[in-house]
Amino acid sequence: MNFSIIIPTFENYNYLSLCIESIQKNSYYDHEIIIHINGLDEQTKNLILKKKLLYTESEKNIGLCRGVNLASKKSSTKYIVYAHDDMYFLPKWDYYLAEEINNLKSNLFYFSSTQISHISDKKGKEIPNHIYFDAGKNIDTFDEKKILLNFENLNFHDLQGSHWAPHVIHKDIWEKIGGFSEEFDPGFGSDPDLNMKLWQIGVRIFKGVNKSRVYHFGSLTTRKNKDVIQNKGRKTFLIKWKITTDFFTKFYLLRGNKYDGPLKIPSFTLLYIFNLLINKIVYFFYKWIKN
Repeated sequence: MNFSIIIPTFENYNYLSLCIESIQKNSYYDHEIIIHINGLDEQTKNLILKKKLLYTESEKNIGLCRGVNLASKKSSTKYIVYAHDDMYFLPKWDYYLAEEINNLKSNLFYFSSTQISHISDKKGKEIPNHIYFDAGKNIDTFDEKKILLNFENLNFHDLQGSHWAPHVIHKDIWEKIGGFSEEFDPGFGSDPDLNMKLWQIGVRIFKGVNKSRVYHFGSLTTRKNKDVIQNKGRKTFLIKWKITTDFFTKFYLLRGNKYDGPLKIPSFTLLYIFNLLINKIVYFFYKWIKN
């Protein structure tokens, strides 16, 4: 099974190089890699040309959403994978995603790999929905041998609601929902918005696949790049869908729970109704402020 792996990048040559290398070295199948280069970056472009990869480019940073949408037009497979350029793909990551797809008779799904991360909260505890394991906080301290020796033995579970990336969806579904919504550029809030659009067309299988694993350095392209101006994705989501991202991920996606099957429309419990009322108050407040 072949995927079209789309990776937007912005001034992140060393991480992108490692990311591409890991895909080519550790994938079970032979995939199509498509890079979108945000901004003029000859070093990155030369790398892509040397490796004979597909790519799109823009003179300036047009954002994650628009960049991925542009690159997706070059895809030639049935499946779109969106990934970050600061991820290291671990052996057979794709085999286990393909296994999930083959077990379905429908293309209404959203599968993602499980992220392993060195990042913890201020108290040193692992962050929710991730496997905590320190194999290096950046590319200079990255211990490839350590992660390859240990990643299969890290205890976790299939995740309800999934990780945001890397994820795979069928190309027909990607095109039906129009890919990422570009009003979320440079990208914050785009993942829950994509999930909401999938929910609206009837997708109920949102699953983080435990055995499919990647090591993630931590959204270095966006969060730690001084040249990226962060958008107010939570506010954009609220105005668009009339609920918050937290409400959607908690009551609809059940994000973070152990996977136990396709999702259902939330029950109208007191907790749900109370939180929904708060959402509506917040929504009308922001609408009033905007007007």
